[in-house]
Amino acid sequence: MRRLSIRYAGSVLVFWLVMSAAAPLFQQRAIGVDLDRILEPPSMAAACGYDDLGRPLDARILVGARSALAVAALVVAVSALIGVTVGFVSAWFGGLVDLFTVRLIDVFLAFPGILLAIALAGVLGPGLGNLVIALSAVGWVGFARIARAQALAILNRDHVMVARALGVGTPMLLVRHVLPLTAGLLIVEATFAFASVIVAEAGLSFLGLGVQPPQPSWGSLIRDGVRYLLVAPHHVIAPSLALMTLVVAVNLLGDWLADRWQDIRIGR
Repeated sequence: MRRLSIRYAGSVLVFWLVMSAAAPLFQQRAIGVDLDRILEPPSMAAACGYDDLGRPLDARILVGARSALAVAALVVAVSALIGVTVGFVSAWFGGLVDLFTVRLIDVFLAFPGILLAIALAGVLGPGLGNLVIALSAVGWVGFARIARAQALAILNRDHVMVARALGVGTPMLLVRHVLPLTAGLLIVEATFAFASVIVAEAGLSFLGLGVQPPQPSWGSLIRDGVRYLLVAPHHVIAPSLALMTLVVAVNLLGDWLADRWQDIRIGR
């Protein structure tokens, strides 16, 4: 069952990565309006049917995958950079710096991340750039907690103490001696964060705060289809299934990585 899950996750991820890379080939088809095909059901011409403007949903879903994966990758990268930096700095300096960092993390954790992202996106305004900023502003907390906790334990190890005694600079010490030992947990966190960002991007786009028309997004496709749920359910079902398959695949990969990291730690 475990191998089957990983094969499924790998196959789905490869499929969506390939489709996102090939998205420019579907761009013109995805935005082409055909009023004669409004809300037509799935057929040989369009496997997922057509939307409320006669645009093929299969092409729009494939182009939307590019936005979802790009936003998720960028947000996770920025969040990881900020979070790891904050966590390492907090553990290194300790004292008031560490106390302030812990309290700041507690403040962010006191509110649901998606609500903070919605509030920030509402203040900044709709758009892809503002969406990345809003999600990154709340996504660094998990990375900071892991980086700080691991750094506090690793900084007291013998090889780190020896490196400090030999005069190794702080940035080099953290990068060469602390970061490699925390990379496993950070990769696991990044995997789960990737799935969370995909869902958050779809949610914000559903509210009109993410990717703007005519560029398709899975969230906006679902929002547009809700109005026609009774007469054209394919308009909601197709992008929802795409979102579900990708998120489930990423979460399965995250579970597998977490299990592998645990096995490595106990020497199995």
